Amino acid sequence: MLRRPKPSDCEADLLREQEKFLTSGAPAAANVIRRPDKRRGEAGGEGGEGEGGGGEYNRENEGRLRDVVTIEDLPDQLPSLTPAPPKKSRFKASHVTFEDEDAGERLDHHDMHVSAVLSRIVERDTSSTPISLPAFTGMAFPKALHRSETSSQTPLSSTVGKKSIFARQIAAQRLKEGKTPLHWQNLPPETNMDTDHCGAADDRESLFNILLFGQGLGAPDSSGEPMRIHRENQAKLQAMSQSEILQEQKKLLCQLDPRLVDFVRSRKAQSVPSSASASKQPWGESSKDNFPLENMISLLPFCVNSEMDLLLKPQKEWVHMDKLEPEKLEWMRDLPAPKRKGTKKAMQARFDFTGSLIPPTEDLPTHLGLHHHGEEPERAGYSLQELFLLSRSQLIQQRSLALGTLSNILSKARAGEYLSVLKGSVVSTLLDAGLLFLLRFALDDGVEGVMSAAVHALKALLVCEDDEECLDCTFSWFRGLASFPLLPSAQEEEEEEDAGLPESMKFTAKEKEERKTDHDVARQDVVKGLLKMKLLPRLRYILEVFRPSPRVVQDVLQILTRIARHSSSSIAFHSQVLECPRLMETVLSEFLPASWTAPSSSIPQSVYGLPLASAMKLLRVLATSGRHTCARLLNSLAVKEHLPCLLSTEPSELLLEPTEALRITTEAYRLWAVAAGYGQACTLYMQVNPFNLTTRDRDLLLSSLIRDNPLLPLQLQRVLALLSLLTQVTHTAGCHRELQAGMVSSQGEECPPPPPVSWGHVTGLQPSLLGHLRGFVKNLDNPVQKDISLAVIPAYLVYLEAYYHQLSRQVLLPTINLLTAFSFFYYFLFYTRSSSVVCNVESSHQDPETTASLPGLACPGWRGRPGLVAPSSPFPLLTALGQIPCMSTYFSDYDSVCYKPNPPLMNNVSIEPEVAKHASLYHQVALVLLPWLLPGSEYLGHELLSTIIFNKDFISEGHSGGPEAVELGELRLQEETHHHTSPSLQTVGALLREACIQLPSIRGCFLTHLAHLESSVLTSRDALLGHSPWISSHLLPELTGPTVPSDWPFLPLISLYERTGLSDGGGLQVEDLPHGALQAVTHCLQWLLLLEVWREEALKVILPVAKLARLSCVFLCSSDLFLERPVQKLIWGLRSKLDSLELNVPPPGLASFQDLYTALLSQYEAVSFGDRLFGCWVLLPLQRRYSATMRLAVFGEHVGMLRSLGVTMEQLSIPIERFTSPPEDSLPLLHLYFRSLVMGTLKPRWCPVLYVVTLSHVNTFIFSQDAAAQEVEAARHSMLRKIYYLTDKVLRNHLLLFHLPQQHSEFGFDSYEQLPPIKAKRLESVLKQQDSSDGKGD
Repeated sequence: MLRRPKPSDCEADLLREQEKFLTSGAPAAANVIRRPDKRRGEAGGEGGEGEGGGGEYNRENEGRLRDVVTIEDLPDQLPSLTPAPPKKSRFKASHVTFEDEDAGERLDHHDMHVSAVLSRIVERDTSSTPISLPAFTGMAFPKALHRSETSSQTPLSSTVGKKSIFARQIAAQRLKEGKTPLHWQNLPPETNMDTDHCGAADDRESLFNILLFGQGLGAPDSSGEPMRIHRENQAKLQAMSQSEILQEQKKLLCQLDPRLVDFVRSRKAQSVPSSASASKQPWGESSKDNFPLENMISLLPFCVNSEMDLLLKPQKEWVHMDKLEPEKLEWMRDLPAPKRKGTKKAMQARFDFTGSLIPPTEDLPTHLGLHHHGEEPERAGYSLQELFLLSRSQLIQQRSLALGTLSNILSKARAGEYLSVLKGSVVSTLLDAGLLFLLRFALDDGVEGVMSAAVHALKALLVCEDDEECLDCTFSWFRGLASFPLLPSAQEEEEEEDAGLPESMKFTAKEKEERKTDHDVARQDVVKGLLKMKLLPRLRYILEVFRPSPRVVQDVLQILTRIARHSSSSIAFHSQVLECPRLMETVLSEFLPASWTAPSSSIPQSVYGLPLASAMKLLRVLATSGRHTCARLLNSLAVKEHLPCLLSTEPSELLLEPTEALRITTEAYRLWAVAAGYGQACTLYMQVNPFNLTTRDRDLLLSSLIRDNPLLPLQLQRVLALLSLLTQVTHTAGCHRELQAGMVSSQGEECPPPPPVSWGHVTGLQPSLLGHLRGFVKNLDNPVQKDISLAVIPAYLVYLEAYYHQLSRQVLLPTINLLTAFSFFYYFLFYTRSSSVVCNVESSHQDPETTASLPGLACPGWRGRPGLVAPSSPFPLLTALGQIPCMSTYFSDYDSVCYKPNPPLMNNVSIEPEVAKHASLYHQVALVLLPWLLPGSEYLGHELLSTIIFNKDFISEGHSGGPEAVELGELRLQEETHHHTSPSLQTVGALLREACIQLPSIRGCFLTHLAHLESSVLTSRDALLGHSPWISSHLLPELTGPTVPSDWPFLPLISLYERTGLSDGGGLQVEDLPHGALQAVTHCLQWLLLLEVWREEALKVILPVAKLARLSCVFLCSSDLFLERPVQKLIWGLRSKLDSLELNVPPPGLASFQDLYTALLSQYEAVSFGDRLFGCWVLLPLQRRYSATMRLAVFGEHVGMLRSLGVTMEQLSIPIERFTSPPEDSLPLLHLYFRSLVMGTLKPRWCPVLYVVTLSHVNTFIFSQDAAAQEVEAARHSMLRKIYYLTDKVLRNHLLLFHLPQQHSEFGFDSYEQLPPIKAKRLESVLKQQDSSDGKGD
């Protein structure tokens, strides 16, 4: 017996049960049939057979098409449980019915059965229709009709509606014979539609539209029947009165469908304008022959006058031009003249094909092709929106032209040409509009012209040629190999999705990055967005498959170079360029071949198979990103084998165009210099021997200068690149001895192997290059050779600095005074004494367009304006000269100390007498320079902190009577004021003396707080000192800001607050603070006091409000730190420097000062215990010139603190007038003042300062007679009456008789003995006013 399947059955069990069922032959419980589709006329039933006996075949096919499971004895449709609602017709109410109409006839009329339809078909009566035979001709066959002949022979007036060519030809023939058309021939001439009641009857168009000709009627005179009916209607209308006509009209309108009436009226309204221009002539005045022609002319949709207004008159031979559409021919009219008047309203920018902005008032001819747009047709040029639209056109020429125009606009925008004439940024506007996606789509275009235009536009967007030229020119400078990655600044990403989720459920950084869309990525980083859109594989395909023109190849290589510069230690986009399949292989095989043939022309049609300087520069930029990348290029990609082919021969022998030969050899030297900067590719030094090349290039350079060779700039860059190579090889050779000794003593530890080049390989370079340098120095007096000499001398000086620095590491040499060795040093100082590019006001310029997602160096136009990188800039010479004192006796003495910092030894380092004369100036320069150092200069910052900034020898005031002078100034101020303005006056001199003694400890404190920069300091030291084998990358860290913040003197305070104040709410005691916290705070405050007194200029970069906020950390990080005696003295000394505060501006690092002040008030209430220092600190922001928000917080939310704010007038050390003047104008604050006085919250013995302040403001307010709002005046009267009736006589007298604040009086103010007359009169008037109002109430 068969069983039902169970849920636990597997597939094998089901197959086994199926086999049993099939073998048993039992009938199935359900049949599979295909239900017929009645809409397709298919037959239903199971056993129906189709025609031809194919029933079984059809059923099988139907079963395959659709399976329907049916159960026997079950109807297809469910029975209706409730009666169905009656169906209603939506058109029933709109049907026209008559009273005498028979319903049966209506049913027969609407019966659409085939028998009923066939029975109503009646043959047309043609007995009265005239028959015209064709004219007899002598031709055997009728002449074939041609379209041109037919249209020329058939007038427009002879046809009505749409007729065939044959019908129009017959009508034309009848008109030619003088006959009228068939449907007009029986129209009687006496027909006249003029009546007294129908004003439109003489309108021939209306007559023609409503008149029927009665063709096909069975009557003998069928053509005259319509006219008879018309005359009968006219007779009835004339017999009826006007009211009867209107009544019948209303009756007819009620019977008709309103929608039908509206439709007829709308059609009539449309026909009125076309018929208004027709001539109104009664039919009786026209003959039978000329009526149809005139009538048809009046029905034309245009008149002769409209044709005369057009520049182009339609011809009858034109196809589909029988109906004139003037609105479509408006573009043929002359354009209106552009607006000449100036307007303040911003106008849409329009550009020509070169990207130049076209002024709105400029009238350009139309043949330039700049007027093919719909908006503002009178203005020439295309807007950005129109160019976007054209770039997606179906026409190839329009796409190419639009992309080319966008490319030119981007080039000019990146150069800053639109900044003075356009509002907003063009580049940012284009990126926001989706330019990146537009260009990426265009790169996929199969048409090479469109693809090339897209490549040009993408290059104009990403690459700034001036930036690249600037980087190439600075390559030979001191540390010219290093460069910052062109990355956008880091932006804080919103984490709305992860808000409130536990850490385990939050997305990782990689997952968040993968979830971002292309638009989100491109909005933050343009290059990253392009890489996400698979740009690199497409560029490889273009180079490998398309093999485009030379310009496109150059653009692609420059784009790849820009992507390679978009890299850092954390974001390695250069690796994506290397790892893109077949990309670098294609570049090397096609554009850096090992051998090539000379091109047939100076401008080759294809650059494939020829070495390109752009390809070599791409390799150089990739090698700059890291030593491992450089090694991969040299070894895995066999670039090391390509360099000797280019450098072993003269540029003139490279079978290349001279300009390209010089460029590619220059880039080859630069690539070699980068590799030598890592200690790599040094074996080529012995193979190529660049020393001979240096001498030969120098002689060639001087000879080219004499001949005025146009290749002189390229030859100069080649010589500078070669000098950079020799500098890096010298650095590498200088490390050979150290690395070799390190391998011997490493004892298994990892140590870099020594380079193949040793110091003996480079010792012979120095005498020759020093002779070259002296020769160029002599040429400075020659006006012809002066510029070239100034460009080359810095590179020679950088080489000599590297040589002497590495020489000091090889053998123990006697002390060498290099200032005397270089006899021309003072000549350089004399030459550069008047050069000050930094201080030159004319050097300021307007930066080009930059966008956050696509950063640049802002170097467009750098050659034509003053600046640090201009050709006339002394900056490279000054930086090279600055290295010479570093090799002098002083720096040679402590050079070994710098590698192993030892504070006691560094503290004992003495300075030269010449330097000691200007020690204070050097110290100020070091303080200014420290917060300017960018990432990559951490070692320089460490040296400044270790040797100059905290060195007592550079703070001459500390040992030349500085503290004593401060004490004398304090005594003189005390004698002039006759009182102590603050407790700090007796201690500032002594505090400064103590700070000078503690300078080594202060230095150790700050170096400890900067210990997190240790790895960066070591990396920076290797790069600055030329330790080539230890350099990992020539890329500098990301430019996120200076190495040391501008508020670095407050660093220990900020660090302590972040560790304890935020987490513990400032409730820790001094004993619970981290070890050494009190000492660190003391050292920090000592250093701040020293800077405020003797180096005030160095702290001017920090806003006073920022100083106040950071010093407030002393009170917020602990409950009793501010009570320590050293801290109290130092804070009292610093508080006098916080005078000119601007509290309306948020301090750097805080959202608002109000939040910080609220925290201070809460901390004061909790832990102050009435401390006078803390009280003075919270009183500072309550001065009248600051916002009333902080005063409202004191007298509102924190009014309880008034009981312990016992700062006296003598301790305040701030003039009380700053709190009382000008009078308070905040009405809510005045109410709080009055309430605190009346309720006893504020008393003179608890809070003397604020008691005087509130008395002054309330007294001024109640006796003020200035015009004010009604609310303010009512508050004055109410407050004055309440004061008069106070039971506290002392407070009443204080409020009414207050005169002026007085510091030495009992309560801190002077009082009147009695009210002045004007105030007494004011009081009397207010009281009388109250009495009168009370009397009226009684």
